[in-house]
Formats: sequence, C-alpha cells, structure tokens
Amino acid sequence: MKNKSVDAGPSLRGRLLPNDGGGFYQRPDALAIAIRQFGGRCLRTLLAMFWLLPSLLGTALPVPASAGELERADIERRIQPPLHVGEKAADVPAWPISSELEPEAGPIGWIFESIDLAPIPGFEGTPYNLLISLDREGNFMDVEVLRQHEPVFLSGLGEAPLKAFVAQYAGHNLRQDMTVSTAYGDRSAKGSEMRVVLDGVTKATASVRILNQTVLTAALAVARARLGFAAPASSGPPATVREDLYEPMDFRQLLASGAIGRLTIDNAQLEAGFAGGPGAALDPAALARPDETFIELYVAYLNPPTIGRALLGDEGYRHMRAFLEPGQHAWWVASAGRGSFLDPDFVRGTSPSRLGLGQDGAPHELRDFDLDPRAPPGAPALNASLVLRTAPLDTLDAASPQAFELFVTRSRGQIFAEHITASFKLEYTPPARFFSRPPAPLPEWLQAWQARRIELAIIVVALLLLSVVLAKPRWISISPTRLKRFRFGFLLFTLCYLGWYAQGQLSVVQLTGAVKTLAAGQGLGSFLYDPVSLLVIAFTGLTFVVWGRGTFCGWLCPFGALQEFAAPLGRRLGLKPQRLPARLARMLDRSRYLLLAALLLGAAIAPRAVERMVEVEPFKTAITVGFDRSWPYLAYALVLLALSAVYYKFFCRYVCPLGAAMTLGGKLRLPDWLPRRAECGKPCQSCRHRCQYDAIERSGEIRYDDCFQCLDCVGIYHDPGRCAPVMLELKRLRRKREATGMSGANAQ
Repeated sequence: MKNKSVDAGPSLRGRLLPNDGGGFYQRPDALAIAIRQFGGRCLRTLLAMFWLLPSLLGTALPVPASAGELERADIERRIQPPLHVGEKAADVPAWPISSELEPEAGPIGWIFESIDLAPIPGFEGTPYNLLISLDREGNFMDVEVLRQHEPVFLSGLGEAPLKAFVAQYAGHNLRQDMTVSTAYGDRSAKGSEMRVVLDGVTKATASVRILNQTVLTAALAVARARLGFAAPASSGPPATVREDLYEPMDFRQLLASGAIGRLTIDNAQLEAGFAGGPGAALDPAALARPDETFIELYVAYLNPPTIGRALLGDEGYRHMRAFLEPGQHAWWVASAGRGSFLDPDFVRGTSPSRLGLGQDGAPHELRDFDLDPRAPPGAPALNASLVLRTAPLDTLDAASPQAFELFVTRSRGQIFAEHITASFKLEYTPPARFFSRPPAPLPEWLQAWQARRIELAIIVVALLLLSVVLAKPRWISISPTRLKRFRFGFLLFTLCYLGWYAQGQLSVVQLTGAVKTLAAGQGLGSFLYDPVSLLVIAFTGLTFVVWGRGTFCGWLCPFGALQEFAAPLGRRLGLKPQRLPARLARMLDRSRYLLLAALLLGAAIAPRAVERMVEVEPFKTAITVGFDRSWPYLAYALVLLALSAVYYKFFCRYVCPLGAAMTLGGKLRLPDWLPRRAECGKPCQSCRHRCQYDAIERSGEIRYDDCFQCLDCVGIYHDPGRCAPVMLELKRLRRKREATGMSGANAQ
C-alpha cells in the first residue's frame, strides 16, 4: 500500500507515514512542533510545581495534635481575672475555673481539651483538638480550635469559617439538642428552647458534623463527671408534661395509681438500718415496739395538672406554675409518724438535710419553694410537708425513675457526740400517661443522611441510569451523536451537581484518612458523616466487580469530567491533541502506584508529610472550593487542565494516585464485558487508533486497567458503518450478490 498525501488546507500540510503499530501518523509541520513544545513546557512546569508545592506550603501546615497538649499555664493565659484556673481533676482531664467574686462557691465552670475525651477521627483521619469551657449549669462559655487537620479548612476555605462555626456554641446549654444545618437540608429548620440549629459551613458539611459530635461528646463526659448530668443510658430528650391532661383524683386514687409514692419504715426496719454499727440499739422506742411505723414518707411530682391540682388546689397549683422557671421541677413531699423528713433546725428556702434526690447515679439538688401546701383531703395526719423544686434547666427526666433518699441520724455520746446516719430509698416514677416523650434524636451521622435525602435520591437515580447504559450499551453507543450527547450530559451532571454542588468528589485523602484512623486504633465511623461520598464509594466498589475501574474514573470523577471538557476547548483554541512517547507514558503510569504507596505508608508513619503530599491532587482546588484558593494551588490545577487540553486526561492517566487505587480495585472485575471480534487487532486497528486512552493493544485486546469506559469502541463494534471487519464482510457479500446476479443474467 502506497503512502498518500493529505491536503489539510493552505496552512496545514502533513504526510501519512507508517508508525510502529502498523498504522499511520501525520508528519508534524511547524504548528504541530509548536504545539508539542507548548505541551512540553506545561509538563516541565507541572513537574516543577509538584516538587515545589510542599515547600511553598510547609510553613502553613500545623503540627499534628497530641492528647493533653496544654499545660495549666497555657489555660491561665486564656482566663482573665476575676476567674482563676485550679489544678486538673484526678478523675476527668479538666481544669476547674473559680471566681474571686464567689470564693466559697467552688468551681463555677470547667475547661478541657476535646482530644482527651473525644478523639473522634476527622474527615482526614486526625481528630480535632478543641478547648471547651462549660459553666456549672452546663452552658458553653467558649469553644476554641487548638488543632485541626481538615483539608477543606487547612488551605481551602481557611479557618475563618471554622472559627465562626465554633463561636455559635457560646451561651447554649448542653441539655439542648444541637444539630447542624446544611445547604442541602431543610432550609426552614429553626431552633427552639430545647433545640439549637447551628449554621453549618458550605463545602465542609461532614467536617463540621464531626466537630459538633466532638464538642458534645467531650462536654457530656465532663458534665456527667462534674455537673451531675445523666449517665449515657438516660441521655436523650427529656419527657414533657402533658398540660392538656387533667383527671380529677383524690389522695387515695393518686396513691393507688402510683402518682404519689410512699415509703413506710417500721421500727424493725429502722433498727436494721443501723445493725452492726455504732448506731444500733440507740432508740428505745424502736426496740420496744418493732412493729410500729417509724415514718411514712410521701412524694409526688407536681408539674402534671392532675397531681398538682389535687394536692395543692387549683389556686395553689396556678401559683406554683407561675413561679416555676423553664425546665424546673417541683415535688410535694410529706411525712407522717414519729419520724420526719425535716430536722428541727430546717430553715425555709433551703435544702432539707434529711432528704436527697438522684437519678441514674447523679444527684439533683432540692430546695424549698417557700410555699405552704394545704393538707390534701383524704391524707393521713402529717407532721411535715413542703413543696421542693430543682434548679432551672435541671437535667432530671421527670418521667424516668427517681430515687429519693431519706437520711436518719442517731447521736452517740454527750460531749463529743458521734453522729451515725442510715439511709432509706424511695423509688418513684410518675405515671407515664402524664407525659409525652419526644423521639430520641437520630445519631449525628444519620441526621446527615436525612438532611441530604433529596441529593442522595437524585444521585441514586443517576447511578441507576449509568448502570443501565453500561449493562446495555448498544443502543446508546451505536450512534456517535447520541453517545456524545449522553456522555456530555452525564459528565456535566458529574461536574456541576455531584462535584460542585453535592461535594461528592472522592479523594486519596479518604484513603490516607482511613489508614490514619486505623493506625490510631479508631473505627471508620467518620465516613458515615459524608453520605454522598460514601454512596459513591459503595457504588464504585460494586462496579469494580462488574466493569472494572473505568466506571468511576470515566463517569463519576468531577475533576475527570473537567479534564474531559478541557480537550474540546483546547481544540477550539487550535491546540491539536498529542500523545506522550510510549516509554514516558509507561513511566508516569507506574509512578502513580509509587505515589499511592508513599501516601498510604506515610499516613501510617509520617502523617504530617502526607498532609503536604496529598496536594498532588487538585480536587480540593478545582471542585471542593471551586478555584477559590491561593495562587500555588490555583496555578497547579490550571496547569493540569492545560495539559489535559493537549494530552487527553493527563492527570487521570499519569499522575492521579486515586486512579492507581481504582486500577487496583478494578482487578476484581469478573467478566470481559467489552465485545471483541476475531478480526480485532488481526488485522483491524481501527478501535486502537481511535481510543484516546491508549487502552487497546495491537492484538485487539482491551487493557481494562487503562479503560475509562467511554463506549466508543462499543459503538464502533455495533455500527456496520464504522466497524472495518463488518464493512469488509458486507462489501464481500454485496459483491457476491452482484456476481450471482450477473451470472444469472448471462445464463438467460
């Protein structure tokens, strides 16, 4: 076969010469040489930036957080007089804060580092370290970011949005249900007295949800240890009193229904409480009449209208409710018999020393309401009665079991009397019908999924559509125009919706973060806070088995889509597509695996170095923050896109460490799903020369490790107007029919 000249117009002339694959290439002219030189300059610039970028950024990178990194002196510098910092507690890693204005009041708050109490791995695998301060009522005084390693805040959005986010905690109470709003969730979500909706950070949804979980987990640990908050088993939204429910009941009915709790202690039981100790046998009346009642203790929760109106009367109940503050509880407590729950020295408005209240092991202070309750009709002869209340916003859940403790004290000796105390418990739970209990809040990660259910549904539909097209590609691919339109539309969806809007760009940071998390002995629960990425990860994992690596790299990578759009833009600008020399292409392709190995190994043993190295990915610059970044990152991403305009999808094929991981995952592929003919490669080379990914061998075999599933070769295979073996066969059959027809005509 002779070489033929090709006229490319007055300015472009080349000559088709044989290449090493048995095909042809066009001899370059002056413009082609200029284009190649431009590509070479871009490549050299890229390599220079790759090595210089870490040094340009090194001074801005933080030192990894370590547990307990602050000393008392560091805390004192942050606390201004009249406040002072005490010695760190022995049982919980927190410093007490005292005030010169209340020297006898004890700690007015506590300050602590979150990493000591809640080392929850962040998006990148390293926990936040926050300095959190709580007052003694459980209100946040301040939250300060000490260390964080979230990629989006390190150099993407910067720390300003993060600092604005943590500033929202000040003044809110730990008992309030705190959730994070997002740009993807319910825009009408509002806070309330017991619910706080914190403004999230766009493009950092998963990171701030993990931060919120860190704040709440660490603060609750201190609150349970030092502020009397309920244990974890009882945490959750407290029940609320049903104000609409009123049932007229008398004292006996309340007692029978359990609305009034009663503890009866006879003399024998009293004596048993002191048995075996110095307080035994000190009460002659108890010894003489063991069967007689020592005390009957009555308690009733007054907030429900049915109980409160029955015991206090309508006017007394209205008076009590008028003075109760939000979140405050009140009980009617009374006693009968020769014993009393009030000691002779009791002062109104104070706490009765003989009575205590606890729930789930946490004490709750009871104080006299300074009301004079009437004697309820039908009640026995009482020797004392009070209305007692807790502090406002107390953490007690009134619908859950409560433990009232009665202390009985005996004295021994005349001059230096020894006081011996025995305690008796009354377990009390108001009837459940007087309360409504809101459902327990969903876990923070599940709230993230719920908030993004619309986005997830749209992405699921898109993934199902892609699955159908890849499973049955003939119809969509046989028409070049139809395939081009579908591919362009889907990649536009991937870039704009999945990438820029839904923030679903997968990254090697997720791999290094997983390694860091596992190396630190933590679980991978932080992945649950990013539902879009987790959905794409799960789908990609499934496609490894069916189609190989190309499903993600060819259809679902937003930066890959951006590169694919750069190619036609380059052609419009007059840039002609080029291919790297085969040896250089192979070297760069193999270097991706070395880079991936270095990143994963570094994540386990040198995490600080990895924080620099992951910037080899331009995903954060181009997709996460939409090119809103400082010049080294921006220039690096633009150089990669410029290279992709000349060398098709340059970054994907020759640099991307995530692509290397995808290639390894693609080796799980079971079927060879791309159709081939016996003539493919023997001798037909049509598909090989048209494949922009160089994923077809001269033998016609598909290299699935390099295939991005563009479906071009599938369309050629099925199109009788483009598949050379089919065209030749059709031509042969046509000639045969023509020859047969001519023979028949001659015979006639």
